[in-house]
Amino acid sequence: MPGFIDPHLHIESTKLLLDEFTRLVLPLGTTAVVADPHEIANVLGSDGVHWLLDCAEGLPLDIYFMASSCVPASAFESPRRRLTIGDLEGLLRRSRVLGVAEMMNFPAVVSGSEHELAKLELARHIDGHAPGLAGKALNAYVAAGIGSDHEAANLEEGRERLRAGMWVFLREASGARNLRALLPLALEYGPQRMAFCTDDREPEHVADDGHINAIVRDAVGLGLCPEDALVMATLNPAVYHGLSHLGAIAPGYQADILLLDDLASFLPALVLKRGRPLTEIAPIAVPEWARRTVRVSTIRPEDFAVPWQTGKARVIGLVPGEIRTTSLVEELASRDGLALADPGRDLAKVVVFERHLESGRVGRGFVRGFTLERGAFGSTVAHDAHNLIVVGVEDAAMLAVALRLRELGGGIAVADSSGALLAELPLPVAGLLSERSLDRVLSESRAVAAAVSSLGVSFPQPIQTLAFLSLSVIPALKITDRGLVDVDRFELVPLAL
Repeated sequence: MPGFIDPHLHIESTKLLLDEFTRLVLPLGTTAVVADPHEIANVLGSDGVHWLLDCAEGLPLDIYFMASSCVPASAFESPRRRLTIGDLEGLLRRSRVLGVAEMMNFPAVVSGSEHELAKLELARHIDGHAPGLAGKALNAYVAAGIGSDHEAANLEEGRERLRAGMWVFLREASGARNLRALLPLALEYGPQRMAFCTDDREPEHVADDGHINAIVRDAVGLGLCPEDALVMATLNPAVYHGLSHLGAIAPGYQADILLLDDLASFLPALVLKRGRPLTEIAPIAVPEWARRTVRVSTIRPEDFAVPWQTGKARVIGLVPGEIRTTSLVEELASRDGLALADPGRDLAKVVVFERHLESGRVGRGFVRGFTLERGAFGSTVAHDAHNLIVVGVEDAAMLAVALRLRELGGGIAVADSSGALLAELPLPVAGLLSERSLDRVLSESRAVAAAVSSLGVSFPQPIQTLAFLSLSVIPALKITDRGLVDVDRFELVPLAL
Protein backbone atom coordinates (compact mmCIF):
# COMPACT_ATOMS: atom_id res chain seq x y z
CA MET A 1 0.00 0.00 0.00
CA PRO A 2 1.12 3.67 -0.31
CA GLY A 3 2.71 5.47 2.62
CA PHE A 4 0.43 7.23 5.09
CA ILE A 5 0.02 11.01 4.84
CA ASP A 6 -1.00 13.27 7.73
CA PRO A 7 -2.73 16.32 6.20
CA HIS A 8 -2.74 18.44 9.36
CA LEU A 9 -0.52 18.34 12.43
CA HIS A 10 1.65 20.45 14.69
CA ILE A 11 4.99 18.66 14.98
CA GLU A 12 5.86 20.74 18.04
CA SER A 13 3.28 18.81 20.08
CA THR A 14 5.59 15.78 19.99
CA LYS A 15 8.27 17.90 21.77
CA LEU A 16 10.77 16.57 19.19
CA LEU A 17 13.08 18.22 16.70
CA LEU A 18 12.36 17.23 13.09
CA ASP A 19 15.05 14.54 12.98
CA GLU A 20 13.72 12.73 16.05
CA PHE A 21 10.14 13.16 14.83
CA THR A 22 11.17 11.49 11.57
CA ARG A 23 12.74 8.60 13.50
CA LEU A 24 9.46 8.21 15.38
CA VAL A 25 6.85 8.22 12.61
CA LEU A 26 8.60 6.82 9.52
CA PRO A 27 8.78 3.24 10.86
CA LEU A 28 5.03 3.53 11.60
CA GLY A 29 4.39 4.13 7.90
CA THR A 30 3.90 7.91 7.85
CA THR A 31 5.93 8.99 4.83
CA ALA A 32 4.63 12.56 4.40
CA VAL A 33 3.06 15.20 6.64
CA VAL A 34 1.66 18.71 6.20
CA ALA A 35 2.51 20.79 9.24
CA ASP A 36 1.24 24.09 10.56
CA PRO A 37 4.25 25.52 12.47
CA HIS A 38 2.29 28.17 14.34
CA GLU A 39 3.71 27.01 17.68
CA ILE A 40 7.26 27.92 16.68
CA ALA A 41 5.94 31.00 14.88
CA ASN A 42 4.35 32.38 18.06
CA VAL A 43 7.67 32.09 19.91
CA LEU A 44 10.34 32.67 17.24
CA GLY A 45 8.40 34.52 14.55
CA SER A 46 8.91 33.91 10.84
CA ASP A 47 12.63 33.29 11.45
CA GLY A 48 11.67 30.18 13.41
CA VAL A 49 9.47 28.90 10.59
CA HIS A 50 12.20 29.47 7.99
CA TRP A 51 14.57 27.55 10.26
CA LEU A 52 12.14 24.60 10.39
CA LEU A 53 11.81 24.71 6.61
CA ASP A 54 15.59 24.55 6.31
CA CYS A 55 15.72 21.64 8.78
CA ALA A 56 13.20 19.69 6.69
CA GLU A 57 15.49 19.69 3.66
CA GLY A 58 17.26 16.37 3.26
CA LEU A 59 15.13 14.41 5.72
CA PRO A 60 13.71 11.11 4.40
CA LEU A 61 10.25 12.15 5.68
CA ASP A 62 8.51 14.56 3.29
CA ILE A 63 7.53 17.50 5.51
CA TYR A 64 5.38 20.16 3.87
CA PHE A 65 4.13 23.29 5.59
CA MET A 66 1.25 25.72 5.56
CA ALA A 67 1.91 29.41 6.28
CA SER A 68 0.53 30.10 9.76
CA SER A 69 -2.40 32.48 9.37
CA CYS A 70 -3.08 33.38 12.99
CA VAL A 71 -0.06 34.47 15.00
CA PRO A 72 -1.50 35.33 17.41
CA ALA A 73 -4.67 33.26 17.23
CA SER A 74 -6.64 36.31 18.39
CA ALA A 75 -6.12 39.75 19.89
CA PHE A 76 -6.50 38.17 23.34
CA GLU A 77 -3.18 36.30 23.06
CA SER A 78 0.40 37.58 23.38
CA PRO A 79 3.06 36.03 21.13
CA ARG A 80 6.60 37.26 20.79
CA ARG A 81 5.71 39.02 17.52
CA ARG A 82 2.76 39.01 15.15
CA LEU A 83 3.20 37.48 11.71
CA THR A 84 2.47 40.16 9.12
CA ILE A 85 1.11 39.89 5.61
CA GLY A 86 4.71 40.34 4.44
CA ASP A 87 5.85 37.44 6.63
CA LEU A 88 3.19 35.20 5.09
CA GLU A 89 4.13 36.27 1.57
CA GLY A 90 7.74 35.37 2.30
CA LEU A 91 6.79 31.95 3.61
CA LEU A 92 4.50 31.23 0.67
CA ARG A 93 7.45 31.71 -1.67
CA ARG A 94 9.19 28.69 -0.11
CA SER A 95 8.86 25.51 -2.18
CA ARG A 96 7.61 23.35 0.70
CA VAL A 97 4.82 25.77 1.71
CA LEU A 98 1.54 24.71 0.12
CA GLY A 99 -0.91 27.41 1.23
CA VAL A 100 -2.35 29.27 4.21
CA ALA A 101 -2.70 27.30 7.46
CA GLU A 102 -5.81 26.95 9.57
CA MET A 103 -7.68 30.25 9.86
CA MET A 104 -8.49 30.11 13.56
CA ASN A 105 -9.93 33.60 13.89
CA PHE A 106 -13.26 32.47 12.47
CA PRO A 107 -15.29 35.26 14.16
CA ALA A 108 -13.21 37.86 12.29
CA VAL A 109 -13.63 36.06 8.96
CA VAL A 110 -17.40 35.72 9.41
CA SER A 111 -17.70 39.40 10.35
CA GLY A 112 -15.70 40.44 7.27
CA SER A 113 -12.49 41.68 8.88
CA GLU A 114 -10.38 43.25 6.13
CA HIS A 115 -7.17 42.25 7.90
CA GLU A 116 -8.07 38.55 8.10
CA LEU A 117 -9.57 38.44 4.61
CA ALA A 118 -6.34 39.95 3.24
CA LYS A 119 -4.47 36.89 4.53
CA LEU A 120 -6.89 34.62 2.70
CA GLU A 121 -6.23 36.51 -0.55
CA LEU A 122 -2.62 35.34 -0.48
CA ALA A 123 -3.35 31.77 -1.59
CA ARG A 124 -6.03 29.62 -3.16
CA HIS A 125 -5.34 26.71 -0.79
CA ILE A 126 -6.47 27.45 2.79
CA ASP A 127 -7.06 25.22 5.81
CA GLY A 128 -9.85 25.95 8.27
CA HIS A 129 -10.62 25.85 11.98
CA ALA A 130 -14.26 26.47 12.83
CA PRO A 131 -15.36 24.75 16.07
CA GLY A 132 -19.11 24.93 16.53
CA LEU A 133 -19.68 27.16 13.49
CA ALA A 134 -22.98 26.42 11.72
CA GLY A 135 -25.61 27.81 9.37
CA LYS A 136 -25.02 31.10 7.60
CA ALA A 137 -21.88 31.77 9.63
CA LEU A 138 -20.32 28.53 8.35
CA ASN A 139 -21.36 29.40 4.79
CA ALA A 140 -19.69 32.81 5.12
CA TYR A 141 -16.52 31.15 6.39
CA VAL A 142 -16.45 28.70 3.46
CA ALA A 143 -17.25 31.49 0.98
CA ALA A 144 -14.04 33.23 2.07
CA GLY A 145 -12.14 30.42 0.33
CA ILE A 146 -11.46 28.01 3.21
CA GLY A 147 -11.36 24.39 2.12
CA SER A 148 -11.08 22.11 5.17
CA ASP A 149 -11.89 21.75 8.84
CA HIS A 150 -10.51 19.42 11.50
CA GLU A 151 -12.61 20.84 14.36
CA ALA A 152 -15.92 19.06 13.68
CA ALA A 153 -16.78 17.32 16.94
CA ASN A 154 -20.06 15.59 16.12
CA LEU A 155 -21.92 14.03 13.24
CA GLU A 156 -24.09 17.05 12.44
CA GLU A 157 -21.12 19.40 12.33
CA GLY A 158 -19.27 17.03 10.01
CA ARG A 159 -22.26 16.53 7.73
CA GLU A 160 -22.87 20.28 7.45
CA ARG A 161 -19.25 20.88 6.47
CA LEU A 162 -19.41 18.23 3.74
CA ARG A 163 -22.62 19.76 2.42
CA ALA A 164 -20.94 23.16 2.35
CA GLY A 165 -18.20 21.73 0.13
CA MET A 166 -15.43 21.46 2.73
CA TRP A 167 -13.06 18.61 3.30
CA VAL A 168 -13.45 17.08 6.75
CA PHE A 169 -10.39 15.81 8.60
CA LEU A 170 -11.32 13.20 11.21
CA ARG A 171 -9.01 14.17 14.06
CA GLU A 172 -7.69 11.72 16.58
CA ALA A 173 -5.26 13.74 18.70
CA SER A 174 -4.15 13.13 22.27
CA GLY A 175 -6.63 15.55 23.81
CA ALA A 176 -9.33 15.87 21.13
CA ARG A 177 -10.59 12.53 19.82
CA ASN A 178 -13.32 12.78 17.21
CA LEU A 179 -12.91 9.59 15.17
CA ARG A 180 -15.74 7.63 16.79
CA ALA A 181 -18.17 10.55 16.51
CA LEU A 182 -17.37 11.33 12.86
CA LEU A 183 -16.73 7.90 11.35
CA PRO A 184 -20.43 7.38 10.46
CA LEU A 185 -19.89 10.05 7.79
CA ALA A 186 -17.51 7.72 5.94
CA LEU A 187 -19.81 4.76 6.51
CA GLU A 188 -22.75 6.70 5.09
CA TYR A 189 -21.18 8.68 2.26
CA GLY A 190 -17.96 6.82 1.48
CA PRO A 191 -14.43 8.22 1.87
CA GLN A 192 -14.74 11.17 -0.52
CA ARG A 193 -13.52 14.56 0.78
CA MET A 194 -12.44 13.03 4.10
CA ALA A 195 -9.06 12.19 5.62
CA PHE A 196 -7.51 11.33 8.98
CA CYS A 197 -5.25 13.73 10.90
CA THR A 198 -3.44 13.71 14.24
CA ASP A 199 -3.31 17.49 14.86
CA ASP A 200 -1.62 17.34 18.32
CA ARG A 201 -0.23 14.02 19.60
CA GLU A 202 2.05 13.63 22.59
CA PRO A 203 5.26 11.66 21.94
CA GLU A 204 4.31 8.73 24.17
CA HIS A 205 0.90 8.55 22.48
CA VAL A 206 2.60 8.06 19.12
CA ALA A 207 5.20 5.65 20.50
CA ASP A 208 2.65 3.51 22.35
CA ASP A 209 -0.35 3.65 20.02
CA GLY A 210 0.89 4.77 16.62
CA HIS A 211 0.39 7.62 14.22
CA ILE A 212 -1.88 7.64 11.15
CA ASN A 213 -1.61 3.84 11.12
CA ALA A 214 -3.32 3.78 14.53
CA ILE A 215 -6.27 5.84 13.24
CA VAL A 216 -6.63 3.49 10.27
CA ARG A 217 -6.54 0.50 12.63
CA ASP A 218 -9.18 2.02 14.90
CA ALA A 219 -11.41 3.07 11.98
CA VAL A 220 -11.37 -0.47 10.58
CA GLY A 221 -12.07 -1.81 14.06
CA LEU A 222 -15.14 0.47 14.19
CA GLY A 223 -16.51 -0.99 10.95
CA LEU A 224 -14.94 0.97 8.08
CA CYS A 225 -13.75 -1.29 5.27
CA PRO A 226 -9.93 -1.35 4.92
CA GLU A 227 -10.03 -0.06 1.35
CA ASP A 228 -11.89 3.12 2.35
CA ALA A 229 -9.71 3.62 5.41
CA LEU A 230 -6.55 3.38 3.31
CA VAL A 231 -7.88 5.87 0.75
CA MET A 232 -8.57 8.33 3.58
CA ALA A 233 -5.03 7.86 4.90
CA THR A 234 -3.11 8.02 1.61
CA LEU A 235 -4.68 9.26 -1.62
CA ASN A 236 -7.21 11.71 -0.16
CA PRO A 237 -4.68 13.82 1.79
CA ALA A 238 -2.48 13.99 -1.32
CA VAL A 239 -5.41 15.05 -3.51
CA TYR A 240 -6.54 17.73 -1.06
CA HIS A 241 -3.08 19.26 -0.79
CA GLY A 242 -2.26 18.95 -4.49
CA LEU A 243 0.61 16.51 -3.89
CA SER A 244 0.07 14.76 -7.19
CA HIS A 245 3.18 12.59 -6.86
CA LEU A 246 2.07 11.03 -3.55
CA GLY A 247 -0.74 8.85 -2.24
CA ALA A 248 -0.81 5.94 -4.69
CA ILE A 249 1.28 3.13 -6.16
CA ALA A 250 1.21 3.81 -9.88
CA PRO A 251 3.47 4.99 -12.74
CA GLY A 252 4.78 8.48 -12.05
CA TYR A 253 4.18 8.35 -8.29
CA GLN A 254 6.95 8.51 -5.72
CA ALA A 255 7.72 5.01 -4.45
CA ASP A 256 6.62 5.46 -0.82
CA ILE A 257 5.49 1.90 -0.19
CA LEU A 258 4.48 -0.05 2.91
CA LEU A 259 4.41 -3.82 3.20
CA LEU A 260 1.88 -5.05 5.78
CA ASP A 261 1.37 -8.52 7.20
CA ASP A 262 -2.37 -7.94 7.62
CA LEU A 263 -5.18 -5.39 7.37
CA ALA A 264 -5.88 -5.35 11.09
CA SER A 265 -2.84 -3.99 12.93
CA PHE A 266 -1.58 -1.74 10.08
CA LEU A 267 1.92 -1.85 11.53
CA PRO A 268 4.32 -1.98 8.54
CA ALA A 269 6.71 -4.90 8.28
CA LEU A 270 8.76 -2.82 5.81
CA VAL A 271 8.80 0.87 4.86
CA LEU A 272 10.29 1.96 1.55
CA LYS A 273 10.84 5.69 1.20
CA ARG A 274 11.41 6.77 -2.40
CA GLY A 275 11.93 3.09 -3.15
CA ARG A 276 14.66 2.55 -0.55
CA PRO A 277 14.75 1.09 2.98
CA LEU A 278 15.10 3.52 5.87
CA THR A 279 18.60 4.72 6.72
CA GLU A 280 20.27 6.77 9.46
CA ILE A 281 19.15 10.37 9.88
CA ALA A 282 21.61 13.19 10.49
CA PRO A 283 21.04 15.22 13.69
CA ILE A 284 19.77 18.80 13.50
CA ALA A 285 21.77 21.69 14.93
CA VAL A 286 19.88 24.23 17.02
CA PRO A 287 20.90 27.91 16.71
CA GLU A 288 21.48 29.75 19.96
CA TRP A 289 18.76 32.32 19.18
CA ALA A 290 16.16 29.52 19.37
CA ARG A 291 16.93 29.05 23.07
CA ARG A 292 16.42 31.32 26.09
CA THR A 293 12.90 32.36 25.13
CA VAL A 294 11.33 32.37 28.62
CA ARG A 295 11.52 36.03 29.61
CA VAL A 296 9.63 36.58 32.84
CA SER A 297 11.52 39.09 34.95
CA THR A 298 9.70 38.48 38.23
CA ILE A 299 7.59 35.64 39.60
CA ARG A 300 6.35 36.41 43.12
CA PRO A 301 3.94 34.77 45.58
CA GLU A 302 1.50 37.66 45.13
CA ASP A 303 1.22 36.84 41.40
CA PHE A 304 -0.97 33.90 42.42
CA ALA A 305 -3.27 35.93 44.69
CA VAL A 306 -6.84 36.49 43.47
CA PRO A 307 -8.64 39.31 45.36
CA TRP A 308 -12.16 38.18 46.25
CA GLN A 309 -14.96 38.89 48.67
CA THR A 310 -18.17 37.02 47.84
CA GLY A 311 -20.31 36.26 44.81
CA LYS A 312 -20.37 34.06 41.76
CA ALA A 313 -17.43 33.54 39.42
CA ARG A 314 -16.83 32.29 35.91
CA VAL A 315 -15.04 28.92 35.99
CA ILE A 316 -13.55 26.96 33.08
CA GLY A 317 -15.13 23.50 32.83
CA LEU A 318 -13.17 20.68 31.20
CA VAL A 319 -14.79 18.27 28.73
CA PRO A 320 -13.27 14.74 28.44
CA GLY A 321 -11.99 13.94 24.97
CA GLU A 322 -12.29 17.57 23.84
CA ILE A 323 -10.20 20.72 23.88
CA ARG A 324 -13.44 22.69 24.03
CA THR A 325 -14.50 23.81 27.48
CA THR A 326 -17.70 24.95 29.14
CA SER A 327 -18.32 28.16 31.04
CA LEU A 328 -19.44 27.33 34.58
CA VAL A 329 -20.72 29.56 37.39
CA GLU A 330 -19.47 28.77 40.90
CA GLU A 331 -19.19 30.31 44.35
CA LEU A 332 -15.53 30.66 45.32
CA ALA A 333 -14.17 29.99 48.78
CA SER A 334 -12.18 32.89 50.20
CA ARG A 335 -10.02 33.87 53.15
CA ASP A 336 -8.63 37.27 54.10
CA GLY A 337 -10.01 38.79 50.90
CA LEU A 338 -8.42 36.22 48.58
CA ALA A 339 -10.09 33.48 46.52
CA LEU A 340 -8.96 29.93 47.28
CA ALA A 341 -8.68 26.75 45.28
CA ASP A 342 -11.09 24.13 46.59
CA PRO A 343 -9.96 20.57 45.78
CA GLY A 344 -12.98 19.19 47.63
CA ARG A 345 -15.16 20.71 44.90
CA ASP A 346 -12.60 20.06 42.14
CA LEU A 347 -11.79 23.76 41.76
CA ALA A 348 -8.16 24.55 40.95
CA LYS A 349 -6.50 27.90 40.32
CA VAL A 350 -4.96 28.59 36.89
CA VAL A 351 -2.45 31.38 36.23
CA VAL A 352 -0.86 32.53 32.93
CA PHE A 353 2.35 34.62 32.76
CA GLU A 354 3.31 36.48 29.58
CA ARG A 355 6.78 35.07 28.84
CA HIS A 356 8.05 36.70 25.64
CA LEU A 357 8.49 40.44 26.26
CA GLU A 358 8.65 40.78 30.06
CA SER A 359 5.43 42.78 30.09
CA GLY A 360 4.51 41.56 33.58
CA ARG A 361 0.99 40.60 32.50
CA VAL A 362 -0.62 37.81 34.53
CA GLY A 363 -4.04 36.25 33.93
CA ARG A 364 -5.80 34.45 36.79
CA GLY A 365 -8.83 32.17 36.93
CA PHE A 366 -10.26 28.87 38.10
CA VAL A 367 -10.86 25.52 36.40
CA ARG A 368 -12.95 22.45 37.23
CA GLY A 369 -12.34 18.92 35.96
CA PHE A 370 -8.71 17.99 36.59
CA THR A 371 -9.55 16.37 39.98
CA LEU A 372 -6.29 17.87 41.27
CA GLU A 373 -6.09 17.12 45.02
CA ARG A 374 -2.71 18.70 45.88
CA GLY A 375 0.32 20.38 44.34
CA ALA A 376 0.59 21.97 40.90
CA PHE A 377 1.83 21.40 37.37
CA GLY A 378 2.65 23.82 34.58
CA SER A 379 4.09 24.25 31.12
CA THR A 380 5.46 26.71 28.58
CA VAL A 381 3.55 24.73 25.95
CA ALA A 382 0.32 26.75 26.01
CA HIS A 383 -1.48 27.07 22.70
CA ASP A 384 -1.05 29.12 20.72
CA ALA A 385 0.98 32.02 22.09
CA HIS A 386 2.81 29.63 24.45
CA ASN A 387 3.01 31.73 27.54
CA LEU A 388 3.75 30.14 30.91
CA ILE A 389 0.67 28.43 32.39
CA VAL A 390 0.32 26.78 35.81
CA VAL A 391 -2.62 25.02 37.49
CA GLY A 392 -2.64 24.13 41.18
CA VAL A 393 -4.42 24.04 44.50
CA GLU A 394 -1.58 25.54 46.61
CA ASP A 395 0.13 28.80 45.75
CA ALA A 396 3.49 27.57 47.06
CA ALA A 397 3.44 24.64 44.66
CA MET A 398 2.38 26.90 41.77
CA LEU A 399 5.22 29.30 42.56
CA ALA A 400 7.75 26.44 42.61
CA VAL A 401 6.57 25.19 39.21
CA ALA A 402 6.67 28.65 37.61
CA LEU A 403 10.16 29.38 38.94
CA ARG A 404 11.48 26.03 37.73
CA LEU A 405 10.04 26.54 34.24
CA ARG A 406 11.78 29.90 34.04
CA GLU A 407 15.03 28.32 35.23
CA LEU A 408 14.79 25.53 32.65
CA GLY A 409 14.16 27.97 29.81
CA GLY A 410 10.89 26.19 29.11
CA GLY A 411 9.31 22.80 29.58
CA ILE A 412 6.84 21.01 31.84
CA ALA A 413 7.18 20.66 35.63
CA VAL A 414 5.24 19.10 38.52
CA ALA A 415 5.46 19.92 42.24
CA ASP A 416 3.87 18.54 45.39
CA SER A 417 2.12 20.53 48.12
CA SER A 418 5.39 21.61 49.71
CA GLY A 419 6.78 22.90 46.44
CA ALA A 420 9.17 19.98 46.00
CA LEU A 421 9.63 19.12 42.33
CA LEU A 422 8.39 15.65 41.38
CA ALA A 423 9.23 15.52 37.66
CA GLU A 424 10.16 17.73 34.75
CA LEU A 425 10.60 17.67 30.98
CA PRO A 426 13.05 20.38 29.84
CA LEU A 427 12.11 21.99 26.50
CA PRO A 428 14.83 24.58 25.90
CA VAL A 429 14.19 25.09 22.16
CA ALA A 430 11.56 27.86 22.05
CA GLY A 431 10.16 26.46 25.30
CA LEU A 432 8.51 23.84 23.07
CA LEU A 433 11.07 21.28 21.90
CA SER A 434 13.72 19.04 23.43
CA GLU A 435 17.21 18.54 22.05
CA ARG A 436 17.35 15.08 23.59
CA SER A 437 16.80 11.71 21.97
CA LEU A 438 13.37 10.20 21.43
CA ASP A 439 13.96 7.63 24.18
CA ARG A 440 14.95 10.34 26.68
CA VAL A 441 11.95 12.51 25.81
CA LEU A 442 9.61 9.54 26.14
CA SER A 443 11.07 8.65 29.55
CA GLU A 444 10.75 12.21 30.86
CA SER A 445 7.29 12.71 29.39
CA ARG A 446 6.02 9.52 31.00
CA ALA A 447 7.57 10.55 34.34
CA VAL A 448 5.76 13.89 34.17
CA ALA A 449 2.45 12.16 33.39
CA ALA A 450 2.94 9.78 36.33
CA ALA A 451 3.76 12.67 38.66
CA VAL A 452 0.61 14.54 37.63
CA SER A 453 -1.43 11.40 38.24
CA SER A 454 0.11 11.10 41.72
CA LEU A 455 -1.47 14.46 42.58
CA GLY A 456 -4.91 12.91 42.19
CA VAL A 457 -5.51 13.95 38.60
CA SER A 458 -7.74 11.51 36.73
CA PHE A 459 -8.68 13.66 33.74
CA PRO A 460 -7.34 12.11 30.50
CA GLN A 461 -4.30 13.83 28.93
CA PRO A 462 -4.14 16.56 31.61
CA ILE A 463 -0.90 18.13 30.36
CA GLN A 464 -2.19 18.65 26.84
CA THR A 465 -5.53 19.79 28.24
CA LEU A 466 -3.74 22.41 30.33
CA ALA A 467 -1.88 23.57 27.23
CA PHE A 468 -5.18 24.21 25.43
CA LEU A 469 -6.78 26.21 28.26
CA SER A 470 -5.17 29.33 26.79
CA LEU A 471 -6.30 28.84 23.18
CA SER A 472 -8.70 31.74 22.76
CA VAL A 473 -10.39 30.50 19.59
CA ILE A 474 -11.83 27.27 20.99
CA PRO A 475 -15.13 27.69 22.88
CA ALA A 476 -16.32 28.36 25.43
CA LEU A 477 -14.21 29.91 28.24
CA LYS A 478 -10.41 30.17 28.08
CA ILE A 479 -7.64 32.10 29.86
CA THR A 480 -4.62 34.01 28.58
CA ASP A 481 -2.18 36.46 30.13
CA ARG A 482 -4.81 39.13 29.41
CA GLY A 483 -7.52 37.37 31.44
CA LEU A 484 -10.58 35.21 30.85
CA VAL A 485 -11.86 34.98 27.28
CA ASP A 486 -15.51 34.29 26.48
CA VAL A 487 -14.97 32.73 23.05
CA ASP A 488 -18.66 32.70 22.12
CA ARG A 489 -18.91 36.45 22.72
CA PHE A 490 -15.26 36.86 21.63
CA GLU A 491 -14.36 39.28 24.37
CA LEU A 492 -12.44 39.46 27.64
CA VAL A 493 -14.65 38.98 30.68
CA PRO A 494 -14.02 39.45 34.41
CA LEU A 495 -13.77 36.57 36.86
CA ALA A 496 -16.75 37.88 38.82
CA LEU A 497 -20.22 37.77 37.31
